[in-house]
Amino acid sequence: MSDTTVRDAIERLSAAITADPSKARAKSAATARLTEGLKCEITGPRSERVHTDMPPAIGGSASAPNPGWLLRAAMASCAATVIATRAAKLGIALSTLEVTVESESDQRGLLGLDDGISAGLGGWRTKVTIAGSAEPQTLRELVVWADAHSPVGCTVRHAAGCSLDVDVV
Repeated sequence: MSDTTVRDAIERLSAAITADPSKARAKSAATARLTEGLKCEITGPRSERVHTDMPPAIGGSASAPNPGWLLRAAMASCAATVIATRAAKLGIALSTLEVTVESESDQRGLLGLDDGISAGLGGWRTKVTIAGSAEPQTLRELVVWADAHSPVGCTVRHAAGCSLDVDVV
């Protein structure tokens, strides 16, 4: 897809939402089903499909990425997508764009060895390597803007309330 196609799509979507703000709201879901051992198959509303597994040290077979890796991958790819769409909107041609997301964890939280230690991922670091048809300062500003508007990044940094429903069958 060309930068012009992306820019045109963003402009059409922006105009439609400006005309009817109710079109801005979206709801989606992912459903994970345990298939074998610690392997899960995750499906989405448009027949998307991905698999996860855990490493052997925790009882998995490492046949697929673990869920934490998928979260880092989601954050990295979302950031890259927002950077690319913003660049297209501004008419900046990107020649290099690479986003790496790192996090840290303490396995004692996951294993329940210490209830004072969270199982959550922390120490998030995002590194962006970028080059394109704009001055370095403009590219830095582009990345900062995109970081502030990345849905996955914003969710990780400013997690909204979550609910839990349990159906025992």
